[in-house]
Amino acid sequence: MITIQETEIKERGLLGVKQARELGRPILMSEVHKMDTTNPLSFFNTGKDHYCGERFFWKDPTNEMVLIGLGTSKQFQSDQAADRFFHLEKEWKSFLKDSFIFNDYKVDGVGPLMFGGFSFDPFKEKTDLWSKFADSLFHIPKFLLSIVQGETYLTTNIIFTPNDDLSLYSKSLEERNQLLHSLRNNRNTKSPSLIRKDEVSPDRWKQTVDGVVDELTHGPLKKVVLARELRLVFNSDVEAESVLENLYTQQPASYIFAFESNGDCFIGASPERLIKKQSDEVYSTCLAGSISRGQTVEEDQALGQTLLADQKNLKEHGYVVEMIKGALEQSCKEVILPDHPQLMKMRDIQHLYTPVIGKCGPNTSLLLLVEKLHPTPALGGLPKTSAVEKIREVEQLDRGLFGGPLGWVDYQQNGEFAVAIRSGLIQGDEVSLFAGCGVVADSHSEEEYLETSLKFRPMLRALGGR
Repeated sequence: MITIQETEIKERGLLGVKQARELGRPILMSEVHKMDTTNPLSFFNTGKDHYCGERFFWKDPTNEMVLIGLGTSKQFQSDQAADRFFHLEKEWKSFLKDSFIFNDYKVDGVGPLMFGGFSFDPFKEKTDLWSKFADSLFHIPKFLLSIVQGETYLTTNIIFTPNDDLSLYSKSLEERNQLLHSLRNNRNTKSPSLIRKDEVSPDRWKQTVDGVVDELTHGPLKKVVLARELRLVFNSDVEAESVLENLYTQQPASYIFAFESNGDCFIGASPERLIKKQSDEVYSTCLAGSISRGQTVEEDQALGQTLLADQKNLKEHGYVVEMIKGALEQSCKEVILPDHPQLMKMRDIQHLYTPVIGKCGPNTSLLLLVEKLHPTPALGGLPKTSAVEKIREVEQLDRGLFGGPLGWVDYQQNGEFAVAIRSGLIQGDEVSLFAGCGVVADSHSEEEYLETSLKFRPMLRALGGR
């Protein structure tokens, strides 16, 4: 339990009520308390009864940052295609203005933050598949558990409106106490059985790849990334808690994420950072070019060396490096990266990988960096605008949040976004999985099809399929 003196409760409550009435608009009051170590999965699971549909989960590949949000204090959403990054930045800063933040800990990811994501392409024609998610959707949680470098913090976010009185603050604290008390109760999750696996138009997808290869051979496009969908049907509803637990165990070196909206849950284990900002430094990742893992150490090393020497994959990787370096140079005083890629080895697949560090000014906007980097050539293609237009024209799939930037920004304007790949959309007893591959002039549709099949594996395993 977190104990606050009665006089402090009254003082803080009156502050919020007074400010909201004087300004005539909603006011955020956020307070942070340090806690004993708490299992992050238990905290997420505890929220199922009262906050289902309003939860998120985030873990970075190093396990230095775990964020779990329950409930929604404030939501930012927009289906406006133009300037969505700029408008979100403006809304976020405006909302934080005149807020009360009681936080004694100068730690990123602690205190008020918003978590969410952007769709891959807001100009793509919408389908029912992603009807529960807007093109830009972010939540400020009621309760945020932050585990940062082994230390645990709980942020409580309360929004006072001009019509609220002192009781709102007391009710929020009581709600928090009930939540913390229920952490002691373990919840058993179940895994339903997979009864059907539907490849969505595989022959048509291969024909699309062949058509794009022909255009790449005779036109100005260098690369186009094409994605496809695998639809799974189970004998009962799929529980996000169970899938999340499997991903957490099976893919420890990935970004593990879950983001709920109106009953659907977008969930995955992505190996790819888009951008991270800590004060005046930013970090990005060039990830493109892939091959399977070997059955033995020797076979695995041989496959890795094959990838490091493969001209098609090196060329594809080079496009990503070139683009990310160029985008960061627009905002950074210095950009540092190695001359040659290395290998990033995941459970099922290994990638060509180049880390990038940028030195920027303290007022550099994380969200506008996201806008410059999205989509990288690893998810869109080159040239960027022409490739996205080609995807919009020929791809059957409505990608929604798949391949888009997903992550968080705190009130100090620090945060991190991953590229939302190796992911799926849970909808009751059905799940859609998504995977893409980079198509270049010497691509072969059957090989690209097999590559996407390999990329389905992490989510299939987490769902209990093969």
